[in-house]
Amino acid sequence: MSYFFIFSSMVEFRNITYNYSSKSGIYNIDLNIQDDEFCFLVGPTGSGKSTLLKLLYFDLFPDKGEVNVLGYSSSKIKNKDIHRARKKIGVIFQDYKLLKQRTVYENIALPLHINGVGRKKISNLVNEALELTELSHYSKKFPNQLSGGEQQRVCIARAIVKNPDMILADEPTGNLDPTTGHRILRILEQINKEGTCVIMATHNYKLIAEKSYRVIELDQGRMVSE
Repeated sequence: MSYFFIFSSMVEFRNITYNYSSKSGIYNIDLNIQDDEFCFLVGPTGSGKSTLLKLLYFDLFPDKGEVNVLGYSSSKIKNKDIHRARKKIGVIFQDYKLLKQRTVYENIALPLHINGVGRKKISNLVNEALELTELSHYSKKFPNQLSGGEQQRVCIARAIVKNPDMILADEPTGNLDPTTGHRILRILEQINKEGTCVIMATHNYKLIAEKSYRVIELDQGRMVSE
């Protein structure tokens, strides 16, 4: 039996607490995020941003409370359904997590191969992702031939190639210069305009200062403003 439920929001955190230790974690988080939102999670390093994203991806499970994501409940989901949920979520990592021995094209295509997508459809979807991320001329290159900004765009393309309902971006501009960071943000904004919910963690307040998107601020594991 698959544990899938209908909730009013794409994401619901109900009094969530997760403890790494007696001195670190996130505490008593209540949060709703709609399916067309672009949200920033902000706060200093160690404030709980990455932990919150891991809970959204079912990489962690709360010690208290309930996380509902895309109709799946943390208190009821079975292991076999975690893969189904993750097929609807694209994840962008600060450290890229690209396979060095695979080309740009092959890295982007990997989630589709894992999901059993046919070769022709893979080609179409990968080429669309390459175009959106302005990487069409880089498809045959390897990660070590790319700059940090180019590698991050490959990571974005890999996240969007399966047409997810949600993108989780964990400090995607953290290692990049300001110009490249703004370029990455523009790509994420375009993805959001096409109907995908984007939740981006950052400690770069300057990057988002002129944006009108929702800002959720964490400090020492607690939500202090939104």
